[in-house]
Amino acid sequence: MTEQVGTADTPEPPAPERAAEPESIDPEPESIAPAPEPVAPSPVAPEPDPVVAPAVAKAAKPATKGPASARSAPRRAPAAARRAESTGAIAAPVAPAVVPPLRPTTLAIDVGGTGLKASVLDAAGKLVADRVRIPTRYPCAPKDFINALTSLVAPLPDFDRVSVGFNGVVRKGVILTAPHFVTRSGAPGAPVVSKLLAAWTGFDLAAALMASFGRPVRLANDADLQGLEVVSGSGLELVVTLGTGVGTGLFLDGKLMPHLELSHHPFRRDQTYDEQLGEAALRKIGVHKWRKRVDEAFANFYRLLNYDRLYVGGGNSRLLVGYLDASVTIVDNVAGILGGIKLWELPSAEAPD
Repeated sequence: MTEQVGTADTPEPPAPERAAEPESIDPEPESIAPAPEPVAPSPVAPEPDPVVAPAVAKAAKPATKGPASARSAPRRAPAAARRAESTGAIAAPVAPAVVPPLRPTTLAIDVGGTGLKASVLDAAGKLVADRVRIPTRYPCAPKDFINALTSLVAPLPDFDRVSVGFNGVVRKGVILTAPHFVTRSGAPGAPVVSKLLAAWTGFDLAAALMASFGRPVRLANDADLQGLEVVSGSGLELVVTLGTGVGTGLFLDGKLMPHLELSHHPFRRDQTYDEQLGEAALRKIGVHKWRKRVDEAFANFYRLLNYDRLYVGGGNSRLLVGYLDASVTIVDNVAGILGGIKLWELPSAEAPD
């Protein structure tokens, strides 16, 4: 910003030294150039000085309101702007204040058969950062799994605690079953590799993640974790996830029940629900036949449990939108992340870890 030279009530500051002018020229106090006529400007204006002309023009404006002292005081640009102007630089805009998230913050990890997903939630359950995702690699031993999660969460902000939804049976932070990770391909029904089975069975995943992240860790089955976010808390509610395989979680009046691996029970043609409804089966038989199998599976679950409400999530639940009965709720897959905050709201005695 260029400083004002003066106003209508203040004489012009002394000009730089120059040759003496004839006595008959009496410059106006408001400007260096001859002042224009009151009614109309001169038809031929003198060539303006490229440096002072803008300030002179601003100074020539008639004063309107306010005391003379206020009108005459030159307005100085901020110091940062004056420095930028003197060096020819452009002053950077002032960044808005950053509001820190409500503590404690929770790193929520959703372990899927085809992808590992994570984000950070504040104390109110609001996402602090966009969800990140990497593919699940096979074969996947426990050490490979820990390294993959470390890479997954590297771009996320700091956190105070960790929640993990694991696609198997976990109890007190220890893996009891890891059906996808004990095979070379992760596909339902694939041959089990004995070394992977031995490595995963009884593996203390909570302790390993605590050592890696330096934060307290809670684990639950991935369908259970999703259910914590979506159930109403009234009656017997069943959560089913449809993705690489099938997951289930059961809640009574909002309380998480012991985990039942219904997906590994026999379903049809000597195959399990996992094998008949998983991603591989969907690609093989197509959506139309797959939907009929889903109907049959849900009918079996109802006869077994007599549930009051059914929720369906997972990546392939989108194929059932508009197809299932209106009493069935399709839930967004992000519930697997948002349920992470709910896991820490459970009393210690009820937490699956």
